[in-house]
Amino acid sequence: MQSENMTVTAVRPDLLGTLLTRVTGDEKHAPSAFSTLDVLWVLYDRILRVTPETVDEPDRDRFLLSKGHGPAAYYAVLAANGFIPVDWLDDLGGADSHLGHHPDRVLIPGVEIGTGSLGHGLGLAVGTALGLRAQGFDSRTFVLVGDAELDEGSNHEAIAYAAAARIRSLTAIVIDNQSSTHGWPGGIASRFPGWTTSIVDGRDHDAIEHALSEKDRDRPHVVVAAVEKKG
Repeated sequence: MQSENMTVTAVRPDLLGTLLTRVTGDEKHAPSAFSTLDVLWVLYDRILRVTPETVDEPDRDRFLLSKGHGPAAYYAVLAANGFIPVDWLDDLGGADSHLGHHPDRVLIPGVEIGTGSLGHGLGLAVGTALGLRAQGFDSRTFVLVGDAELDEGSNHEAIAYAAAARIRSLTAIVIDNQSSTHGWPGGIASRFPGWTTSIVDGRDHDAIEHALSEKDRDRPHVVVAAVEKKG
């Protein structure tokens, strides 16, 4: 929840790259951050039904960043859309900073879950979507994961259950920067049996928007967003 003395303003989308350069101190995960930047921007600019004023509304859309070990782009997008002050970006990981090397839902307005340990976000998204459905909300749940993260076995349990329960309000976004050591026969989409699938250029905003906007289905949906190879 925002404090009373917090001043937050949205910025123009063309300044997003500039905002990202202000986030220093986590250069190790810079490739992870840049790989997610375009998808995150499209989500917050065109898709999600959530604003800084509605972050506590029970019927808001949910976004869960399972790929939470490289959150710089996430922070820049939140700042660009007015969820957090821009000057927070200048102190990532500082002793008094709200912005840690993993997102913290208690400290950062708009963050739904604390993440960083890979393999947890998809299961949490399944539970979130089920909870919203049980309450009768017409809300959508999106979760962003990395391609290598899918090697965590917990993801496959979540994938199987989401398909069996036909959780149509759930969309997983896999950032494919070819960081998985072994890959997968048939491609990433084949790891989601029982789901509808889209494969897009992870830098093409219109293609990303189209894939994330698909609602006329009765199954969970996965969007594989291919970007340049890591490293």
